[in-house]
Amino acid sequence: MEKMVNEIATLKAQIAELSKDLKAKESVLKAIGSGEYKGSEHYIVVSEATRKTLDMKAVRAKLSRQFIQANTNETDYLTLKIYGYGKKIAA
Repeated sequence: MEKMVNEIATLKAQIAELSKDLKAKESVLKAIGSGEYKGSEHYIVVSEATRKTLDMKAVRAKLSRQFIQANTNETDYLTLKIYGYGKKIAA
């Protein structure tokens, strides 16, 4: 059990470092903007999208349809997806 706990801790540390590196590289592509970026084995699509969020405190206070629409926020964001040629890889 001790070995497994240590392995899990090591994996989590490695994932944290890899995630940091991944976010930095994704940020570069997102900064360039929307488009398709090709590698030799995969390609990445960066696209713009809009996210709507709801102010739940306000909704709980009043639940009318008009109030919900008035308190729904839209946020533009970029999404990045990695594809293998012939198959999709979850990113």
